[in-house]
Amino acid sequence: MAVDGTITDEYVQTAAVQGADVILTIDANLQAATQTALQKNIEKIKNGEFGTPYNATGGAMVVMNVKTGEVLAMASYPDFDPSKFIFGIEPELYNQYNSKATKALRNRATQEIYPPGSIFKMVTAIAGLETGAITTTSKINDVGRYSLYSDSPRYCWKRSGHGYLNVTQAIQHSCNYFFYEVGNRIGIDTLAKYTKYFGLGTKTGIELPGEEKGTLNERTEGNVWLPGNTLSAAIGQLDNMFTPLQMVKYASMLANGGKAINPTIIKAIKNVDGTEVPREEYEAYFNERFGIEKTQIEDLNIKQENLDAVLEGMRSVTSESGGTAYSTFKNFTIEVGGKTGSAQTQMVDENGEKITHAWFLGFAPFDEPEIAVVVMVEGGGSRRLYS
Repeated sequence: MAVDGTITDEYVQTAAVQGADVILTIDANLQAATQTALQKNIEKIKNGEFGTPYNATGGAMVVMNVKTGEVLAMASYPDFDPSKFIFGIEPELYNQYNSKATKALRNRATQEIYPPGSIFKMVTAIAGLETGAITTTSKINDVGRYSLYSDSPRYCWKRSGHGYLNVTQAIQHSCNYFFYEVGNRIGIDTLAKYTKYFGLGTKTGIELPGEEKGTLNERTEGNVWLPGNTLSAAIGQLDNMFTPLQMVKYASMLANGGKAINPTIIKAIKNVDGTEVPREEYEAYFNERFGIEKTQIEDLNIKQENLDAVLEGMRSVTSESGGTAYSTFKNFTIEVGGKTGSAQTQMVDENGEKITHAWFLGFAPFDEPEIAVVVMVEGGGSRRLYS
């Protein structure tokens, strides 16, 4: 109001309205430990503290409740300091965060896709067992060199071969030859069916923006599929490209008996009056917002004896001599089911060497699984497990 009493402006003040409370599934202590462990061990890999140094550029780690799909922790590294954005971030720091080399602003757990390598082999195993291409007692003789369909033979990582192995032993030793043969017996269409069943190559629908779908090996119209391609697909290579979140969903489904689950970071949404918003209501909102198309996946009802053979292989990975992660887990007080993996990419480092990503997938406790975990390290090296 002016001196002469003229009204010069009006302000209408509306009292703030309390919003609903969103309760997350994230465990704060576990989240802090996960983020610290991921960063610490990536730096150790760079420094050669586990043996040969590798130029590890980043990674992701996700921990999930195998029964509910609740994400208990999700870490991505390199990360960034969100407080730097409060009053306007310096251009130099923003460019550093957003650089192609760092990609600190991207959540590697949901927004980056990677070839899974050997942690995919349980999909091939389940497909082979469920279709009768192999049984739990079938043995395949790994002679080291697999010559079918290729002028340039494929080899098991152990060039001399593992000899006769059943599916449990093949998982324990991560035998490429065994899974080449299983892939050849079942074919790409069957393999793609089981890949989709485990949610690989499909958005999970988690309540976060920018989730990547990924890609999977399958026969499509206009796509000439060669029989030899199936061999690469069977060990998690070629066009298989998935997010770490998809891989931890797959690990959880192995651990929970094959039950399909939907990853989530929302425990509940509570209104001011204490009532809960129905999950179907906010799921529909997020699906529309993020363009998630819900598709009905056939329940494959995996036979328990087949699942047990695969899970026993994963137990042997960590608990039996010769398992690819035995040296790390042999003194653990809790028995773990796990699988190591390495996936060579077409990218090269500064020395012209192809970059290989490192994976670990697992669940615990083995007899009564509660959580699943997946760790992925970009450029982490070949057939190594980092604790």
